[in-house]
Amino acid sequence: MEKAIWLAYDLGVRGDYEGLYGWLDAHHAKECGDSVAFLHFSCDGPLPDALARELQEAITISKNTRIYVMWQEDGEKLKGRFIIGRRKGAPWSGYADAEPAEVDEA
Repeated sequence: MEKAIWLAYDLGVRGDYEGLYGWLDAHHAKECGDSVAFLHFSCDGPLPDALARELQEAITISKNTRIYVMWQEDGEKLKGRFIIGRRKGAPWSGYADAEPAEVDEA
């Protein structure tokens, strides 16, 4: 089955961008901003597992490699998950005012 997917990637400073870019080019991916691509991917079975296997064969994975895929199953909500690597702390954490301001009294 062929699915439309968005791929967000962070390979770190020394990541295998050449390997990933070759894979994206071979799949006729479209650029969607910094480190995001849109493409159609064909597979049998669960999409995240098949995509992870194919990418692991195409690029050199390091401890800093993170790849997140977003897709939609027929008639279901949009889904997303890390297929390589995992979530880390967001750089924007702590910027919002989480608590109401206190009133100081003397």
